[in-house]
Amino acid sequence: MKVVLSLVIALVFTVCVSAQINTLTMDISNYGVRVEPDKRLMVVLATLEMANSGKEKLIDTQLSATGVKFRETLKADMANTPADLTQKIISFITQYKKRHLKGTDAEIVAPFMSMAYTLTPVPELADPVITSDLPGNLLDVLDFAPLVREFYRRSDIAPHLDAYIKLYQQEADATLRPSAREMVADLLDYLHTRPQTTYIEKVKTQTPKSKGTTLQKIEMVEHDRRFFIVPELLAPAGNITFLNIHDDYYVVLPPDTNLGFSEARRAYLQFVIDAITLTNAKDISTVKDGVKALLDERRKSNPDVSPDVFLAVTRSMVAAADAKQLEYNKGRIATQQARAKIESVKTPEEKKAVTAELDRFRASLADETALRLSEDYEKGSVLAFYFADQLKGMENSGFDIASSMRDMILAFDASKEGNRLEQSADARKRAIASREARKNNPETAVMTIDNPVTTRLLDIQKNIDAKNYPQADADLKSLLKTNPSESRIYYNLGRVASLSAESITDSDAQNKKLIEAKTYYENALKTATSDTDPALISLTYVALAKIYEFYDQKEYALKIYDLAIKVGRVPHGAFDEAMDAKQRLVKNP
Repeated sequence: MKVVLSLVIALVFTVCVSAQINTLTMDISNYGVRVEPDKRLMVVLATLEMANSGKEKLIDTQLSATGVKFRETLKADMANTPADLTQKIISFITQYKKRHLKGTDAEIVAPFMSMAYTLTPVPELADPVITSDLPGNLLDVLDFAPLVREFYRRSDIAPHLDAYIKLYQQEADATLRPSAREMVADLLDYLHTRPQTTYIEKVKTQTPKSKGTTLQKIEMVEHDRRFFIVPELLAPAGNITFLNIHDDYYVVLPPDTNLGFSEARRAYLQFVIDAITLTNAKDISTVKDGVKALLDERRKSNPDVSPDVFLAVTRSMVAAADAKQLEYNKGRIATQQARAKIESVKTPEEKKAVTAELDRFRASLADETALRLSEDYEKGSVLAFYFADQLKGMENSGFDIASSMRDMILAFDASKEGNRLEQSADARKRAIASREARKNNPETAVMTIDNPVTTRLLDIQKNIDAKNYPQADADLKSLLKTNPSESRIYYNLGRVASLSAESITDSDAQNKKLIEAKTYYENALKTATSDTDPALISLTYVALAKIYEFYDQKEYALKIYDLAIKVGRVPHGAFDEAMDAKQRLVKNP
């Protein structure tokens, strides 16, 4: 007898970190976030793909694995595109690349992606009414818009768009949407705030009153502020495109992107902080002379630094929040782990050793933060260090950044900010050396505190190798009591349950043991953090997928194998096994 297993998508398809905002139930639209493809962008990038119909590939951006597959699907679907239109597209891109000989494929594509958002929605795809305020790189590609409209009319793209949208949404639901929930929760929990999702604009209106006279009125017009996360299979892998158009913010990226480790963090922080800065515009005006003096000093060594005071304030807060939230989160996790380890060791010397290693790790985090802040300071975020200091004092207070911003601004003293780079010089040197060491020796990329759990797991492995599963299960459960958030223990409990099930002949008992294994594997993913070994995540996905495959739930199994594949070919992971399993299931659905 086989049973139907329930699948809690939020537990299996994402690595969760506990937060005040419940990421399993949260509706990200309440925080201004929408995850949805954009037909304009899809049509523009599909038009660009037609430039590869000639003898050579003119646009050969590196795509995700799913993106490569979609490119082939698109090529087949657009096979009937008229030859004369294809030639026009090829000619345009050939000339464009001649004017941008040093641009990479991703850099070539970027302005076309931005141009898509100047057009009206499908099917019109009309040019913007006003073009004088568009940057030069957009004006340079706006002449491509007529070809986009012609491609939409004359090719087979229109009847396929709805199917493409469905595919994009399916891909986004696997990684992008759950990681969006995690990102939003992490950042808002740290700032103790909610984003402003509406904006009230005062609009002057004139109403005829009598002959030759009018009545002026001020009307309050409410606008929605929205943050769009746009999954795009033809977007260059590893890149994000960020656009801010009036009250709408767009982040375009491949749908398998984990937002917690991308520049999308900064984009969402800008969405949140822009509104706070605007609310405090009058207070910023009182310190603008001091900020301008700092910007002028920066511009002496970097002419690209913007002289805009309000932009400097916003960018500085974004840089500070990004760096400090990462430091705070990693430090909190390390502290929790250290406390659990201190409880598990016996001698005072062992406890002191754990505490000392924690102190060293937290010091390295502070050095990395100083380096990141200095990099942003040099680019014009001249209040980055100042806001980082202010945020440190707020981390455990629970004060809302929106209500605290005014006090921060009014307390700003520009005379104390001019020598920030000199003050952080030693920390920067240490962080640079640490980065270089991690680059040369990837095995030390993640600092960990010496963990007695590792030694104990190695001992338990001996019982597993000897097939003494009852003893291994008992030892692992005992270890779990003192380390309830250790993903490796859950994974090994799942392994023991799975191995035990292989030797059970009674179907009911076997089902019970496999469901037990499934629960442990889900808990391994649930308790994982950003520092968890990717190989463990990869192995857990494959082990979980095998259970679904055993119960003939192949659709779920395929999705989970895909997640293992997206982790990549990490050392000691299960990438090849996942690929083989996927090919097997695709051939025999």
